[in-house]
Amino acid sequence: MIAREHDSLRRLRRMSREQINQLIQAQKQYFAEGHTRDITKRQQALYTLIDAIQQHEAAIVQALQLDLRKSETEAYVTEIGFTLAEARHLAKRLTRWAKPRKVKTALTHIGSRGMVVPEPYGTALIIAPWNYPFQLALAPLIGAIAAGNTAVLKPSEWTPHTSAVLSTIIRDSFDPRYVAVVEGAVETSQTLLELPFDYIFFTGSVGVGKKVMEAAAKRLIPITLELGGKSPCIVHQDADIQLAARRIAFGKWTNAGQTCVAPDYIYVHHTRREALVQALHEAVVSFYGQKPLESNLYPSIVSNKHLARLTTFLDEGSIAWGGHVDADNRRMEPTVLTDVDWTMKVMEEEIFGPLLPVLTYEHLDEVIHAVRARPKPLALYLFTSEREVQHSIIEQLSFGGGCVNDTLMHLATPYLPFGGVGESGTGRYHGKYSFDTFSHNKAVLYQTTAFDLSLRYPGVKNGLRWMKKLLR
Repeated sequence: MIAREHDSLRRLRRMSREQINQLIQAQKQYFAEGHTRDITKRQQALYTLIDAIQQHEAAIVQALQLDLRKSETEAYVTEIGFTLAEARHLAKRLTRWAKPRKVKTALTHIGSRGMVVPEPYGTALIIAPWNYPFQLALAPLIGAIAAGNTAVLKPSEWTPHTSAVLSTIIRDSFDPRYVAVVEGAVETSQTLLELPFDYIFFTGSVGVGKKVMEAAAKRLIPITLELGGKSPCIVHQDADIQLAARRIAFGKWTNAGQTCVAPDYIYVHHTRREALVQALHEAVVSFYGQKPLESNLYPSIVSNKHLARLTTFLDEGSIAWGGHVDADNRRMEPTVLTDVDWTMKVMEEEIFGPLLPVLTYEHLDEVIHAVRARPKPLALYLFTSEREVQHSIIEQLSFGGGCVNDTLMHLATPYLPFGGVGESGTGRYHGKYSFDTFSHNKAVLYQTTAFDLSLRYPGVKNGLRWMKKLLR
């Protein structure tokens, strides 16, 4: 049985404000001395991290089991394997990305040479969430290291076992002047946000994201916010229902729905609702058996507080199937809700759990209007083979990223950027986008001394006439 609350939260290693400030100043000094500039050393740091992850794989799996009851397979695929692939991808390509690159120059700049020089910001703060406490801590860290920054990592207090493993990995792998972990609760995060970092990367809820952005604005610190929102899943009338159900079930009930890009609700054509609801149930049974609450493959809710919030949604709409709760082990069955509408609380906020409301539509314009009327979602999923429908949805709806005829998988490729838009976040990362996020692209113009274009100077005869021609 999982303890009702994490008693180990009280045992998190604490640092005073003065100690945290000293750590940041030490990192800034380390950065100023140029220790992170060398590309080869950055690559070595990434390979050091890869080796440490592999050496601690069993401990990571155990920590994720204790915190979220993740199976070994889910822990590896969504957390460990993802992180290793990201680190290898950046390490292999870093030399090319970090090179200054030449750009074209305008006719008005004859004889000059323009260059874009990627440079690190300095000392970065990375605040990680609890739902993927390993991957969402280290994936941005990989980008920060690749770009040449020092970094302070603040893991979530809701997943103390994983935070402890992260602390061990970082402590054993890096000089704290280079990379360090600061554990603690809300007060620690507040302290960190009051200090002079050069970049802040935050993953979490919209509400907390607003506070982080406010704190960053006071110091004009550049920031990336990876937030969330209600991500729609649209199932058109021509969709392959069995295939769609399997892929939706995978996207929704991985990590018991505690995924920022999980399908938050379904809009299905009214003629296909019953078939989809039944197919979703069949998919869940094939994944977790007839009794998901007894399955070793099905995770738990992170805390009693979060479970209590999710339980209130069970009173809204109609439960098509599921709905059982094991409070002792913080578990809630995969559940489909029908007969819901936008006036209900379950449709007003991001669910972030294993409940899946199903709404119907007759005309696609109804879906477009409903999604547009609400904050821009982090993800959107569409199941259809009709190219016109695909084009219409992608063209008319704004969202962070998504899939056509799948869910979640846009995150699994390092060649696509991941990030939100509007209330679902700002900024992007993964692959080269991570390197770019933690780099400032410095513009440098090398001007010739062989001659001087005098047209730009005041008092030159016919200078204005010639400049107008050049600037067309």
